Amino acid sequence: MNRNRFIYKTFRRKSIQKIEKKIKLLGSNYEMNAQSFLTIRLILAIFIFILVFLLVKNSFLMAPLITFIFYHFFEKIILDHQIKKRTKKLESEAIFFFQIVNLTLESTRNLKYAVEMTTNNIDNELSNEFKKTYAEMKLGKSFNEALKDMKERIPSDSINSIILNLTEASIFGNSIINTINNQIEYLQDKKLLEVKEIINKLPTKISIISVLFFIPIMLLIILGPVLIKYIS
Repeated sequence: MNRNRFIYKTFRRKSIQKIEKKIKLLGSNYEMNAQSFLTIRLILAIFIFILVFLLVKNSFLMAPLITFIFYHFFEKIILDHQIKKRTKKLESEAIFFFQIVNLTLESTRNLKYAVEMTTNNIDNELSNEFKKTYAEMKLGKSFNEALKDMKERIPSDSINSIILNLTEASIFGNSIINTINNQIEYLQDKKLLEVKEIINKLPTKISIISVLFFIPIMLLIILGPVLIKYIS
């Protein structure tokens, strides 16, 4: 309780809510909460400020600057980078997951059963989020309420679009098979574009490696005899 008061007195409510929202996007199994994150960042920032102030020349300028850079990028490294990685992982898993949902839907025509069957038979991060959704339903939430809460834990707009379609299909009873197929095709195209982008960057990376490693080695081979002769 005292810790909560300290956090709310030290930080703006908007900042706390922003961190809480980002931590939710890291999934239900993520252990750190907003209070822990903000406390750790503050303590480390104070420690870095004191350390730089004591050890670095021009510390009156460098200590605030380095502390500010750390304070700003700590959130990007610890939260934003992990959210980006999780988004790619979930979108990769979603392709197979929703393909199975569609196949089950075609045979059963029961949306809740199709999603539940797929969830129970696939073991990955996306299915774990659906398992949490069904656990919340057992505690009294409706299917639509649990899906709405699940959207807050998913950083991918594409997957959230599918979840929204699941919610609408549950309410209005309309067919969702074609819609899911379209979303799956979009995710597949997106993944293909990401692979192409990585391939397109390879020549540049290879050129940099060549400059850093192979050219000095070639120069050493060419100039080696001359250097040996000069030294001897």
